[in-house]
Amino acid sequence: MHQESHTREAHGSVKSYVAGFVLSIVLTILPLLSVLNHWLDGGALILFIIVMAVLQLLVQLFFFMHIKEGEKPKYNVMTLILGLFIVFVIVAGSMWIMSFNSVVQ
Repeated sequence: MHQESHTREAHGSVKSYVAGFVLSIVLTILPLLSVLNHWLDGGALILFIIVMAVLQLLVQLFFFMHIKEGEKPKYNVMTLILGLFIVFVIVAGSMWIMSFNSVVQ
């Protein structure tokens, strides 16, 4: 019985899940509408989509994956930062290699 009450405390409330869901929908619809209705052009549009994607990532992490909750949230955050660093290095390295190869040809 004690184990069941402990696992319930680790999860968010219905209010938290609904707020996360609504934010996720808004952060998905805004970039879609900005592309379909041509609200922004070129670099501003790309920057807007990237900002919305990062906000979407944060909403998912905090509202649904409970990244700050648990016995050792510090380790969860450190692991997330390491994973993001590895992804950044792979993406940045791939883009650098692709841009270098396109200049040589």
